[in-house]
Amino acid sequence: MTTTTQAAIVLPPLPYARDALAPHMSRETLDYHYGKHHKAYVEKTNELIAGTQYEDASLEELVAEASGTLFNNAAQVWNHNFFWQCLSPAEKKPGQQLIGALGSFGGLESFKTQFDKAASELFGSGWTWLVKDKGGALKIVASADANTPLRDGQVPLLTCDVWEHAYYIDRRNDRKAYLQHYWPLVNWDFVSANLAH
Repeated sequence: MTTTTQAAIVLPPLPYARDALAPHMSRETLDYHYGKHHKAYVEKTNELIAGTQYEDASLEELVAEASGTLFNNAAQVWNHNFFWQCLSPAEKKPGQQLIGALGSFGGLESFKTQFDKAASELFGSGWTWLVKDKGGALKIVASADANTPLRDGQVPLLTCDVWEHAYYIDRRNDRKAYLQHYWPLVNWDFVSANLAH
């Protein structure tokens, strides 16, 4: 009897060329952020699961069940996979359903202001998220380091990576400038699709 094992955790291709997000994010940033940081998390995750009970686990199972170094690397893979989908080189506009849902924050511009505040005030490295909680309400949450709202049963709709490696090449240590360049790239179609699920 032969058994089939799941493919190793993989680095998914970007949904656009590495230079497609310029001038908001440079090709050099994507070369390092995607091509080195994200790739290293994938490689480390595969190294850590080899020969363990997690060898055939999905990425989502690893995020849900793992701890310590394995969780940190697997969660960073998942977070980055999601982050790249949140961006688009073509300017997108939020649809009416999403605009209505963001009314709980006082409208789109108020939501952006509150999201920016959460991202700016997150101390150290981490992520800022728009999530749908178990009751269906939309919330802005910040997670330190590799933490992800998946662990809290929340549905991620949008994220912004506020680890310094996300912006240091283009913006040095100016997280506020990075956030200003983040919004023109947001893939609102992806956010709307997440909201609909």
